[in-house]
Amino acid sequence: MSTNTPTVQDEADWRRRIWVAVLGIVAIIVVYTLLYQWAASAFTGEEISFAQALQNVVEIVTTAGFGGDTALWEQSDRFALLIVFMNLSAVLLVFVAIPLFGVPLLRQALETQPPTESTLRDHVIIAGYSMRDEVLRKELEAMNISYLYVDDDPDVVTELNEQGLNAIVGDPEVVDTYRAANASHARSLVADIGDETNPTVILSARQVNPELRAISVIRSEDVEAYHRYAGADDIVSARQLLGKSLALRAAGTYAEKLRAAIEIESDLRVTELLIERNSELVGQTLREADIFEERGMTVVGAWLGGKFVVTPDPDTIIEENTILLVAGEHEDFEDIQTRSIPTHDTHEPRVVVCGYGTVGRTITKTLRQKGVDVEVIDIEDKDGVDVVGDITDPATLEQANVRNARSVVLSLDEDTPTIYTTLVLEQLAPDVEVIARADDADSVQKLYSSGADFVLSLPNVTGESLASLLIDEAEILTPDADFEFVRSSVPAFVGRSLKELDLRRQTGCTIVAVERDEQVLTDVDATFTIREEDVLIVAGSERSREQFCQFTERVTADIDE
Repeated sequence: MSTNTPTVQDEADWRRRIWVAVLGIVAIIVVYTLLYQWAASAFTGEEISFAQALQNVVEIVTTAGFGGDTALWEQSDRFALLIVFMNLSAVLLVFVAIPLFGVPLLRQALETQPPTESTLRDHVIIAGYSMRDEVLRKELEAMNISYLYVDDDPDVVTELNEQGLNAIVGDPEVVDTYRAANASHARSLVADIGDETNPTVILSARQVNPELRAISVIRSEDVEAYHRYAGADDIVSARQLLGKSLALRAAGTYAEKLRAAIEIESDLRVTELLIERNSELVGQTLREADIFEERGMTVVGAWLGGKFVVTPDPDTIIEENTILLVAGEHEDFEDIQTRSIPTHDTHEPRVVVCGYGTVGRTITKTLRQKGVDVEVIDIEDKDGVDVVGDITDPATLEQANVRNARSVVLSLDEDTPTIYTTLVLEQLAPDVEVIARADDADSVQKLYSSGADFVLSLPNVTGESLASLLIDEAEILTPDADFEFVRSSVPAFVGRSLKELDLRRQTGCTIVAVERDEQVLTDVDATFTIREEDVLIVAGSERSREQFCQFTERVTADIDE
């Protein structure tokens, strides 16, 4: 659904046209008044005041036709002809003004009223609009899934409509709103307004469609039980999700995991490359960026916003701040304006967490479950905090011995001090990986420019998590996914090409490398055929790895039969 509502420039043009029209009418009346005053004196010898002439001209121009000076007009044919000219020109102006100004203005007034209902079917209803929903919208559009925003602010809905997005005005807590949103034919509902409001949203929508799948985005873990009792099928705990994602990143990069999965000694280098803002690669597709092929490097994966993609499609566009996981033997990447993400090989297994709110506590808990030593800094002295102080103060960071940490995770509630601390760490501990949280998507670029090595924004993580729940056709690897690289030898695959096996569709896993004859092969395309003694390096989430095991068992059983 889209509308033909005017843009800001259109509105400015209309205001200018209206002012020109008003000034034009005033000028015509003034000229006609002076002309009337002169004609009365020249043709009849009568001297009349400007006010009297103005009264008569207004009556003539507005076609009111009072005719107070009829006797005066009859004294001169030339005066009478002047009055006829004024009458006809006034009528002509009315007929010209209506189609040029009146009708368009009326049409504009009707068109700028935001819609209050929709006829979409099999769509996702998104109650409330925020930047988190932008990530979800893009994922839905990529899969050709319809969506509909429902918001009670007409200005927000109008702005969304102007962008060509589906949105209607309505109170998300009222049942009739979901009748108007055609909820009886919708596929699911996303409630993303607030912890107290979301349950009412779900209950209202369920009155229209009891079978509607409902997902609630919550801020506090304490409210989850109430949302499920209201009918939420799935819960997305945004801050806890962000904390877990940041912790998993701090526990080990994908480059480290891939290196650990390869047992053959070789010159193969596995690196994560941050594509900087001024890189010549920005705007190119992976297919066009032939520099990797020229240097014998293979793009194994890519961080695109808030999700990791294994062996991305060659037509994937490289954007600024994309992180590419590449494997090859080339050592130098500086000339292509990228930045290698620091490795943890020379650092002790210790992570410094700055900020101990909801996100910080989740980071700390997750890291300790992974067996990682954690040191916590916070401005407040409370249980669980090791160093009390302002993290923007280098002395506080020195006290936590950040120079010898494997990484520093910034989990503050505000982006401004996070950016400042990133700058401090860039000078204080340039070889330590800085992992940062961003509450505002606009802060991501600023953090990377300040020296951060890995940034996750709350809108991106939440949006990708919602997309992974709503899109069944494709597995979206969210940052909190238990993603690993594992070794596997499958005799049943011998003699088959990767195209024949179609592992990604069958299991969600991808073969990213193969150990063969004391070599590590990373350029494994669809035509690659598996040989005996090959060891496969398989990448995937926990669910995908389980499906891979089940698939190999089926293939083996079929051969045995």
